[in-house]
Amino acid sequence: MIQLVLVSGLSGSGKSIASAVLEDSGYYCIDNLPLSLVEEVVQHLARAGQKRIGIAVDARGGEDFSGFPALVEKLKTGGFDVRVIFLEAKTPTLVKRFSETRRKHPLSSDVVSLAEAIDLERDKLVDVIPYAHRIDTSDLAPSALCLWIRDLIEQDRSRITLLFQSFGYKHGIPLDADMVFDVRCLPNPHYVPELRPLSGKDEAVRAYIEASPDAMKMLADMRRFIGDWLPCFIRDNRAYLTVSVGCTGGQHRSVYFVEALAKNFRDSEQVLVRHRELA
Repeated sequence: MIQLVLVSGLSGSGKSIASAVLEDSGYYCIDNLPLSLVEEVVQHLARAGQKRIGIAVDARGGEDFSGFPALVEKLKTGGFDVRVIFLEAKTPTLVKRFSETRRKHPLSSDVVSLAEAIDLERDKLVDVIPYAHRIDTSDLAPSALCLWIRDLIEQDRSRITLLFQSFGYKHGIPLDADMVFDVRCLPNPHYVPELRPLSGKDEAVRAYIEASPDAMKMLADMRRFIGDWLPCFIRDNRAYLTVSVGCTGGQHRSVYFVEALAKNFRDSEQVLVRHRELA
């Protein structure tokens, strides 16, 4: 089966990085292809013998994306193994990136400000999101994004990918979260001097958290909640489910919980782990 990755998202969010990773992984990549030409081009490349194809589609040309769902379904029905990656970032982050690079946003003009252009682009691409694996690159280094993309394209596409992600509330809730759990009410290793420089991956921090009955009860509740509702997401033909766990700084408690949840579900599901603040 021919593997097709459609990369979309906001300008300045890292689509060029994602395309470069795909190209390095053996995909034949095309950038900024109009949505109306995707099916024709993909069929042509398939006839030419290409087995891995990556295409970036976005709103740079002001195109209407309301036809995106129908396109994805048609390609899947036609025998293509379709995966959609949607990159995004918070508006202040995107404004800063454009200011630093002195690039012009493709939808901005004399009468449309940069912030307005970003909001306009979000609205234009809203039909892509339900079909995509979303990645919030707001606080992500390019090297970390490369690793995340590589991990993603190596997953079995026939099964749901359950992604557990830790984050720090002081840096904001990830845009790509489907479920969010808050563990800030639990004892904080940050206030123990010898634990402060460590992370939730370290044995001393794990022992500290596991000594809390409340932490263990919350972990059990999370496992049960995710386990109870995961079948509904699978029946809904979801390709991805991102479970985000947040603490204050994203270093200790949230990291521990993500590692523990991933370990619990790894035997039965396809699991990925991300630690946003550690990345």
